[in-house]
Amino acid sequence: MEDTQDMEIPEGMKHAGRELMAWEVDEYPRAIRSGRWYAIAAVVGAGLIIYSVVTQNFLFAVIVLMLGVITLVSTFREPNRIEVIITTAGIVIGEAFYDYRSVNDFSIAYNPPKVKQLYFSFRSVIQPLLSIPLENVDPNEVRSYLIEYCRENLERTEETLTDTLRRVYKV
Repeated sequence: MEDTQDMEIPEGMKHAGRELMAWEVDEYPRAIRSGRWYAIAAVVGAGLIIYSVVTQNFLFAVIVLMLGVITLVSTFREPNRIEVIITTAGIVIGEAFYDYRSVNDFSIAYNPPKVKQLYFSFRSVIQPLLSIPLENVDPNEVRSYLIEYCRENLERTEETLTDTLRRVYKV
């Protein structure tokens, strides 16, 4: 487990309760891609742009170009490390605070070395499922803290389809 001595609840979130456990994660998942991946992506992107020009769907061409630029920029930029803090009142992720009252349930998908995720589903139907990497954190310790404050979903034991696709296709 990572050292939590220097982690503190951000100044504007003193209402977040007492810290129980903390660790750091990347701001977004790092994708280590090969030259072959970039070659295939360039061919697919060029094909989509040609298709969009032929069908006169120029907005689609702009979207494909934007995706390419975003992918290249994220390749050369290291993600920032953000803190994840489990407190007595909720979960702090970077500058965001999620109160336990808004959380419907949590689940842990743990199949090392590839799958180590903590998921939170919320009571609000418009708030998407929140996925947090566990990295080197003990999932049993995380579970022991969270089980006191919110319900555990024992049926969700696998990573979500979007997380699987992101990991497999490195997007």
